[in-house]
Amino acid sequence: MTSESFRSDGDFRSDGEEYSAEPPPRPTGLLDVLSVAAVVVDADGRIVFWTPQAGELFGYTAEEALGKYAARLLVHPEHLQAVVSLFAEVMETGRSWAGAFTVQHKDGSCRLVEFRNMRLLDELGDVYALGIAADHALLQRVETDLALCERLINQSPIGLALMDPDLRYLLVNPALERIDGIPAEDHVGRHLRETLPFPDIDTIESALRQVLTTGTPLLDQYHVGRPPADPDHEHAWSLSFYRLEDPGGRVLGAATSVVDVTERHRAAAEADRARRRLALIADASTRVGTTLEVEQTAQELAEIAAPALADVVAVDVLDSALACRTTRRPDNGPELFRALALKAAYPTVALNAADPPGDLAAYDGDRLVTLCVHTGRPVLVRHVGDRDLARIGRDAEATALLARAGVHSYLAVPLIAHGEVLGALDLKRTRNPLPFDEDDVVLASELAGRAAVAIDNARWFQSVRNTALTLQRSLLPDHPPHHTGLDLASRYQPAQATSEVGGDWYDVIPLSDDKTALVVGDVMGNGIDAAATMGRLRTATCAYAELDLDPGAVLQHLDKITCDLEHYIVTCLYAVYDPHTRQCRIANAGHMPPALARPGHAPALLELPPGVPLGVGGIPFETTTADLGPGDLLVLYTDGLVETRHHSIDDRLNVLLGFLDEPDRPLEEICDLLLYGLRHPDDHDDVALLAARAR
Repeated sequence: MTSESFRSDGDFRSDGEEYSAEPPPRPTGLLDVLSVAAVVVDADGRIVFWTPQAGELFGYTAEEALGKYAARLLVHPEHLQAVVSLFAEVMETGRSWAGAFTVQHKDGSCRLVEFRNMRLLDELGDVYALGIAADHALLQRVETDLALCERLINQSPIGLALMDPDLRYLLVNPALERIDGIPAEDHVGRHLRETLPFPDIDTIESALRQVLTTGTPLLDQYHVGRPPADPDHEHAWSLSFYRLEDPGGRVLGAATSVVDVTERHRAAAEADRARRRLALIADASTRVGTTLEVEQTAQELAEIAAPALADVVAVDVLDSALACRTTRRPDNGPELFRALALKAAYPTVALNAADPPGDLAAYDGDRLVTLCVHTGRPVLVRHVGDRDLARIGRDAEATALLARAGVHSYLAVPLIAHGEVLGALDLKRTRNPLPFDEDDVVLASELAGRAAVAIDNARWFQSVRNTALTLQRSLLPDHPPHHTGLDLASRYQPAQATSEVGGDWYDVIPLSDDKTALVVGDVMGNGIDAAATMGRLRTATCAYAELDLDPGAVLQHLDKITCDLEHYIVTCLYAVYDPHTRQCRIANAGHMPPALARPGHAPALLELPPGVPLGVGGIPFETTTADLGPGDLLVLYTDGLVETRHHSIDDRLNVLLGFLDEPDRPLEEICDLLLYGLRHPDDHDDVALLAARAR
């Protein structure tokens, strides 16, 4: 064998001729990184093959090394005998030898080199020795790095995977096995989409291919899904992608790291859920119970709960509680509910399964809503089945509709105020995939408790208001339709739901000699006490009117009576019309002046001494006489007709006079015009109105 038989791609000398090649390429493999050298020695120990890496390792060029005795060139004298013995053993026995020993570099220094020696035979039977050598320190460092990488990969809590350019798995570590629940061997050869349960897997693969193309890493991509190992629970991962290249820049594939951030995701989700719950409760505190109307309060509760808490919400109140009747002790019997509110987050047939607001419905004792009000405790059905639906719906038809709507979770919480169960808040989930849980029970109970107090206040207010209104109406006159010389029309309108019934009243009292007394008064205050006080003053007014006293004298007597009534101030206007003289004698006790409209003249307020309210005591009242000719219109009213919180009283009185520009209109029409033109639905005061036209 000649040295030319070992010709390499680098510089070497063979048969005295030197060949020159292109500069060595950039290292592309592990052998290049280690700069592994190859040296061939003939049977005499002379060097016949010398690679460029050998030149880098030992310092000699091919020209300096070829033909030289290897032992003398490379081995320190003190190790020469041992090396010669090893060489002879390899050449004689053919057994390979591996180990490290010290060599002598051209610069005179000694270096520890890792060797692998073996015997070679050519076709002629000549024997040679091949030595593969690498720097021991470099080899040891690479081995350490590889061992460290292997330990880090295998013991890392981060899921790691190597993928080829087609995005098929080549290698995964144990952490990734634990994350997706798939053994390592089952990953190999499969695509990313076959193991990672992400709904946006197409986007992920597209991004990963972009990483392969550009080399720009994609870091900390947050994704949520349900792994095959735990399909019932949502998990979260942080994904990062890197392109892998060999030292020469050739793309080998991609590395994927997967960090399980489920606990952080759940903690953040729970914190967000807690914030939303607190916000919902805060919102409910301002939006539920804005009025003293039972139906309005129930509707506000339903609108708060849907869709934040449920897809379909109903508020049902026991009819006995709504009527403020004492309820019996809980039992297993049926209950009569009145539906107050119904709300859905989206159009659904489940609405047709519920009782329309305002309707009465009897539910048997085995129904869940009945069980809720009987026990006074929430009823939670996390996963609704067919048997549960039959206990939710009022009948078979409603049950079928609930099944069609996809009701899968149900919750009913009682409306409890001051220890009394008023009804129930009924919640159903259809599109929301999550079942109700204990946190939902706590939130729903909090909302129901706040609403129940508002409903309780509203129902008692309405009860007291209805009582006062009944008393008020019973005390107002049912005057005869005909009075000598006068046509009359009257109205009484109670305050709206935001306030209570007041003490406004009017009266028409027939007197002797065809005269008629016209009275309008206002007891400052509201409720049953004000109505009762008004009744006492009206009775006294009728009694004094029978005495045919001067209007000022009547007010004087009423003032004394009012002084005996604690904490009450009353305004009153008392007028007596005589059809024979066509005069109206009027006295005023701190009341609004009447309006007078004459045909052919602009309406105006009568100029009367204002007087002081009844109950002040000790101040006389003056009587004023006004002519009231045929067709003249006199309008008496309480301050609730004209007073508002946003306008001056003078402006409002001018508006009132503007409505009287046609005094010949029918009196009933005039009364309606004044009420609906001047009153606002939310006005906080009641109104008494009396219109009289002289014939």
